[in-house]
Amino acid sequence: METGFLTTPFGRRPMTLALVKRQFDAKNANTPTAVEKWRVFRDVGDARARLGLQDRALAVLNALLSFFPASELSNDKNLIVFPSNAQLSARANGIAGTTLRKCLGSLVEAGIIIRKDSPNGKRYARKSGEGEIEDAYGFSLAPLLARATEFAALAQDVAAEQRRFRVMKDRLTIVRRDVRKLITVGMEESVPGDWAAAEACFIDIVGRFARRPTLDDIAASLDEMNLLHEEVSRMLETHEEIQKSDGNDIAFGCHIQNSNTESCNELEPRFERKQGENSEIKKLPGRKGEPEVFPLSLVLRACPEIIPFGPSGTIGSWREMMTAAVTVRSMLGVSPSAYEDACETMGQAGAAIAIACILERANHINSAGGYLRDLTGKAERGEFSLGPMLFAQVRANSSPVRQAG
Repeated sequence: METGFLTTPFGRRPMTLALVKRQFDAKNANTPTAVEKWRVFRDVGDARARLGLQDRALAVLNALLSFFPASELSNDKNLIVFPSNAQLSARANGIAGTTLRKCLGSLVEAGIIIRKDSPNGKRYARKSGEGEIEDAYGFSLAPLLARATEFAALAQDVAAEQRRFRVMKDRLTIVRRDVRKLITVGMEESVPGDWAAAEACFIDIVGRFARRPTLDDIAASLDEMNLLHEEVSRMLETHEEIQKSDGNDIAFGCHIQNSNTESCNELEPRFERKQGENSEIKKLPGRKGEPEVFPLSLVLRACPEIIPFGPSGTIGSWREMMTAAVTVRSMLGVSPSAYEDACETMGQAGAAIAIACILERANHINSAGGYLRDLTGKAERGEFSLGPMLFAQVRANSSPVRQAG
């Protein structure tokens, strides 16, 4: 292989340690015996971004290779080509002289070719009497042979990265579409959840998309969008579970039926049923619209602190839930009248849920009774719904640092 000893550039062009390293790398590389020159050129072209090469530099390299007569670069051939700048420019689609010199410099800097300058800086070859080239000055293509395996590996790596980029970009497009439509259906169908926050998060993620994203940019955006997709899906899934829950697991207002002649109203003196009243609890005056429905399992997941106050230290039914709420009501200092008003407005189970939520946030509430009366007043005016408060507790208790009671 035509490597020779270390060479330095002619004229004012300086020698650098980088150029020294490139020549040593070419000399010490595990060089293949021969390699097809256009295959190496394709590999360099595929890996051009990794090598720091522009498209015009590739055009110049293509022209240089066209001056090498054989189809293969091999150890037993002279690997130096010596075209003039005019000849190179003609074969590089008429590239300007200044641009040509810049491209040659970038090819040398990238270790694709090595300069072998003559004493006067001209490019030429000396031939023997038999017409064989004895010595030549110009550009050595030896690095293309020496680094052929490296260039092939770089090209394969770039191709794999491009495949990953396309796959991740497709995934981002799909999850972005899904999140956009799921947020829309959540808003339009008035599904309980913080949809305004989800919308703001979606807009923020999309607003940070790069115009020309890298693989890392796509990966970061995909991770963020996936997290938002999980949160939006969770809100919709919780709503779907509520809709499919068994009617016996739902207790609000007239939805609560008593198979026992005793009523939960008897837990407080003012709740005693009048003579002749139907065993089914009627929908009391002051309720706004249809009663909300939530499965007991969801309520206990959101408000685990109330569980120890149930009979025998657990809660397995709505009756036990309301019994526990009365105990907690007293413990929190909520007056019987405030609790009765809440029951009349939100239903007995609704009031129990409100008490359970207040217990969860007891450290942040100065007056539990005043807070409950405020919620009751808003519910009467149609300005309050238990859903957002309950789902907020579900999210709060989903944190790894929070342990359910």
